[in-house]
Amino acid sequence: MQQICPSVDYSHGDLRVSDNRRFLQHADGTPFFYLGDTAWELFHRLNREEADLYLENRRAKGFTVIQAVALAELDGLNTPNAYGDNALLDNDPRKPNEAYFHHVDYIVDKAREKGLYIGFLPTWGDKTPTTQNWGTGPIVFNPENGRAYGRFLGERYREVPNIIWVLGGDRIPDGCYEIWREMAAGLTEGDGGRHLKTYHPPGPSSSSFWLHGETWLDFHMNQSGHYAKDIPNYNTVAQGYVLEPAKPCLDGEPRYEDHPINWNPANGYFEAYDARQAAYWGLFAGGCGHTYGCQAMWQFYERKREPICHPKTDWRTALDLPGAFDMLHVRRLMESRPFLTRIPDQSLIAGGQGLGVDHIQATRSQDGCYAFIYLPTGNPVVVDLGKLSGNKLNAYWFDPREGTCKSIEGMSADRCPGFIPPTSGRGNDWVLVLDDAERKFPIPGCV
Repeated sequence: MQQICPSVDYSHGDLRVSDNRRFLQHADGTPFFYLGDTAWELFHRLNREEADLYLENRRAKGFTVIQAVALAELDGLNTPNAYGDNALLDNDPRKPNEAYFHHVDYIVDKAREKGLYIGFLPTWGDKTPTTQNWGTGPIVFNPENGRAYGRFLGERYREVPNIIWVLGGDRIPDGCYEIWREMAAGLTEGDGGRHLKTYHPPGPSSSSFWLHGETWLDFHMNQSGHYAKDIPNYNTVAQGYVLEPAKPCLDGEPRYEDHPINWNPANGYFEAYDARQAAYWGLFAGGCGHTYGCQAMWQFYERKREPICHPKTDWRTALDLPGAFDMLHVRRLMESRPFLTRIPDQSLIAGGQGLGVDHIQATRSQDGCYAFIYLPTGNPVVVDLGKLSGNKLNAYWFDPREGTCKSIEGMSADRCPGFIPPTSGRGNDWVLVLDDAERKFPIPGCV
């Protein structure tokens, strides 16, 4: 029986960008797979017992990063937290409320105990004078108090290992570039540059669209968004991947499970398949990690609360939706093969590329010792085996729904053989795994 993925071991040292600038790793070179969950309202809405329940559930499912916001999205300045405390005194970023941040400290520390990083958003973006004007605000930040607030956070969490700073908060930086630069500078002054930084943009877009040249930004975050089925998030990852100098990329907000398509229940809801599809497409296009989301979960919806955009269930029920379990299978597969040498390579696909929902995405190790090919609808594919090393290959079908695999017997010696998955149709996605037999890799997905 497969084991739960191990929790993060902080003894490997702080996170940094890998030497090839494509991935994240610990200081000693141990790879770090960013598997995030969107829990935007975690600090703002949950009490300690509820936070414990949520974090333990995510630990058991193999998540490594929890994305949460200090000055939260849902009236995060004027509606107090579960203990009646507002985040700021007089809505002044220079006056953080010690009682509120004491609760934040508790959650950050509990996450550390469970081997989870906090993708820590200092604020949601509607509290800056962005050119996008939705959100409840109020606007409270300017460059001066932004730097002071950043310095406060950096100093407070300087000795905490499990922090990744995520600036932005669902807004483009137009109109407030200097605020984010100053906040980033304050964070660095406070924590000595210990923790990595990225930027969470609106969808569909990427931090690479505006901020690639910013020296404070260590890796790019995309938001492919929730406006349609089959959003080609592989294109956005690929666009960031080719920029120079290279920076790691990942989809930090794809289509959420149980989110109404384009925010309208009449269009139907995204399902576990949609969450899986986004994960494999983004990762195999070159992503260094991926973030899962659920409509009830990010807002921690309960019946006593006003729902945001038609959640189908309460957050406790949503903890165990199938898409969350599927992310565990994603991580197991990615960590079962050499991680830091992986590159995207569509030239592996010699026939059957597919368009739209049928788009096949391929990745392999740089030396050709393995390849993963994602077939989102189970259509046949022809593979150029000349891209791979070894005189003999082992081949498997990995099932993203169950995390299981079975060997493919009787492979042709042809250098461009065709592969037909066990089932086909929307929801019948498969990963074709090809290994150099001499490397004796474990069964795919076993870590």
